[in-house]
Amino acid sequence: MPETVLFERDDEIALVILNRPEKLNALNYELIDRMLEILDEIEVDNRIRAVILTGAGERAFSAGGDIPEFSQSVKAGTQTALKEFVRRGQSMTARMEAFPKPIIAAINGIAYGGGCEITEAVHLAVASDRATFAKPEINLGMPPTFGGTQRLSRLAGRKRALELLLTGDTFSPEHAFKLGLVNMIVPHDELMEAAKGLASRILRHSPLAAASIITAVSRGMNMSIGEGLQMEGEQFARVAPTHDLREGLDAWIERRSPVYKGV
Repeated sequence: MPETVLFERDDEIALVILNRPEKLNALNYELIDRMLEILDEIEVDNRIRAVILTGAGERAFSAGGDIPEFSQSVKAGTQTALKEFVRRGQSMTARMEAFPKPIIAAINGIAYGGGCEITEAVHLAVASDRATFAKPEINLGMPPTFGGTQRLSRLAGRKRALELLLTGDTFSPEHAFKLGLVNMIVPHDELMEAAKGLASRILRHSPLAAASIITAVSRGMNMSIGEGLQMEGEQFARVAPTHDLREGLDAWIERRSPVYKGV
């Protein structure tokens, strides 16, 4: 059986590919579990500083959860469905959101349901002009379960999120951009080049600084402004004694390019 998730390293960038193209890269349990394993591997690999996540094939980033598999969990009872489907999916998107290395989604096609929820959770997203999005769970008689009721409203605002959640309508990459769901739209043939270009703009900087920014933003969203400012100060305190901050300051004063070590 082919791997449900492919993973390769291109210098300092990890390319991670959802690999069920015949199923529009639907998120079955095996795929989610493998994704979590790969993220664990990437986190401890100091050679990797950024992640690009995309889907195999020409049609889909991910069409969402694997409905036949999920339906069996529902038939087994509410607690089984919560354990096997809801908590598994929420663990994946929460892991992506809090991941200390930037994750860039390259949305190459359909991003429905869980595929859209991954897009909401990752740090940055580049969309092909062929991409389409939807929050179609209501068509199955259920709410989104991988964080889609929470993250979309934080990104887009309550009323705009509710319109998509309550209608299940598809929406364009242009609308996704207006909602703050993606950072840019590019011609389909330029998608990976654009994602790598965005990654390279991040890789110029200290990985410690990048991780501290991701932590402050992802945790701070759920805090009051006072708590968030305290979090921001704590993240500065983590980098204050490091080589990277000293190097960044010295390089600025000396008008040269810094050389970061991630320590």
